[in-house]
Amino acid sequence: MATLQQVRIDKFLWAVRLFKTRSVAAEAIKKGRIMMSGTQVKGSRNVKVGDVIQIKVPPATRSFEIIQLAQNRMGAKLVPDHIKEVTPKDQLEIIELQRLAANMNRRKGLGRPTKKERRDIDGFFGTDATFNGIFEDYDEDDYDFDFDLDSDNE
Repeated sequence: MATLQQVRIDKFLWAVRLFKTRSVAAEAIKKGRIMMSGTQVKGSRNVKVGDVIQIKVPPATRSFEIIQLAQNRMGAKLVPDHIKEVTPKDQLEIIELQRLAANMNRRKGLGRPTKKERRDIDGFFGTDATFNGIFEDYDEDDYDFDFDLDSDNE
């Protein structure tokens, strides 16, 4: 099997799982979020071993060095054999702070309750908060429902 000398950048970004689809990678390139050597690249740009790709992830920029080329999508366990993240620590800290801030700024009442919020809700309504006593007076003998649809035809 011949080793690859160069691969299109959009295909490589998809192959090493930095983007979910090749079209999403191409869209990021069109929007100017992908750079090499500090300059924006086009989708037709070829990459080779040793190149460093920068991806703008507002508010920071992630950098990856190409160790080995690939043009077919691979499993996640094989990705470290093909790229190495060389993002400076300060940029990684900015990305981590952004991720934490996004989780902390969720307004109450939006989305699914957290485990703590669920416990607080259950504590407020009591342990049996399913029906809150709505059906405690229900006696099934008081109602005569015939749910057998076939018996109507007889």
